[in-house]
Amino acid sequence: MSVRDLTVMGTSSQQPTRMRNHGAYLLRWNGEGFLFDPGEGTQRQFIFADIAPPTVTRILISHFHGDHSLGLGSMLMRLNLDKVDHEIHCYYPKSGKKYFDRLRYGTIYHERIKVVEHPIDEAGVVHDDGNFVISAAYLDHGVDNLAYRIEEKDERKYYKEKLKELGIFGEKMRELCASGEVEIDGKVVTKEEVSYLRKGDSFVYISDTKECESCYNIAKDATMLLCESTYLDEARVMAAKHKHLTCKQAATIAKKAGAKKLVLTHFSARYLDLTLFEEEAREIFPSTYVAKDFNQFPFEKTLCS
Repeated sequence: MSVRDLTVMGTSSQQPTRMRNHGAYLLRWNGEGFLFDPGEGTQRQFIFADIAPPTVTRILISHFHGDHSLGLGSMLMRLNLDKVDHEIHCYYPKSGKKYFDRLRYGTIYHERIKVVEHPIDEAGVVHDDGNFVISAAYLDHGVDNLAYRIEEKDERKYYKEKLKELGIFGEKMRELCASGEVEIDGKVVTKEEVSYLRKGDSFVYISDTKECESCYNIAKDATMLLCESTYLDEARVMAAKHKHLTCKQAATIAKKAGAKKLVLTHFSARYLDLTLFEEEAREIFPSTYVAKDFNQFPFEKTLCS
């Protein structure tokens, strides 16, 4: 089975601290490596995390504030240095195309890698390859800023015991899969009677934003929600002023959206002890975890729906 986990490369917001690097988040899932918002120093964080940069297959930029994108250029150059032979898909707000180009071509190097750009100018599905569906939604941060949702397709799973009991195998099984029903001893058996639909797992990333309707919509029923949590509740006025979330607001989004697990990140440099973030958020959403640099969170497969 391929690796399924979230590795947190950094958890700081506008400026790094002695203990927290600029944000960057690697989701490894079914042979893909989704890198979200590589901030300054991300290339070096891969070394400390003991993960090879060529693991990255897709880079998703929420917006072009420096703490969410300054590591993009160095990551692309590192992948180029490693001579990766797979395509590197890059998703970003179309309005930030000039910033993407500046980061990509900020220094002299001979580009060998194949970068496939996906400039996004409207919300909705931005990629569907039959394996994963990637969707984007606009947030409220004062600049074009995207939340991302990655979701696998639903999968029909058959009850082995029922199939065995009814004698459905071989040609009968192929007929059931093809037509949705099969006749056994004069009785029609439908696939719904001997199977269930396992809803595909989903991962959602919400970056800098005020609490808004898009947050709830994109995070609906998420298996894991990675969400910015810049301030504690006592600074909610400042959070609103700068169009950021508090930990309680992030927890409220997770609860209302029906998410299964919430991971908090993107903490203001003013906070040294992050314990209170988890405590405050858990008052609203118990399945909350505070991310620290190099934490790895298992992204467990949901066995049934």
